[in-house]
Amino acid sequence: MLTKEFIGLIVSGSGLSKKDAEQLLATTTAIMRENLMDGKAIQLQGLGTLEVKERKERTIVHPRTGERTIAPSKNQLVFKATANVKEELKKL
Repeated sequence: MLTKEFIGLIVSGSGLSKKDAEQLLATTTAIMRENLMDGKAIQLQGLGTLEVKERKERTIVHPRTGERTIAPSKNQLVFKATANVKEELKKL
């Protein structure tokens, strides 16, 4: 779904103007980004949890040459769905 489509759904579902819906989405994403960068998890009730986790340093092997190198640790964004969302996904 594109951002324009998402804003259209917000407008039709809430009765907000398009400008207000765009501002709402921009503010929401800015707040979420700020909290994630501060290391805080974000729980979205009925959907799941977003959080930043550190992926530890690990050894990787090049498939053709067999050469081993070390992949450095890094932070990554992780989403963990709620149990009811997982159940609904199984039914698809």
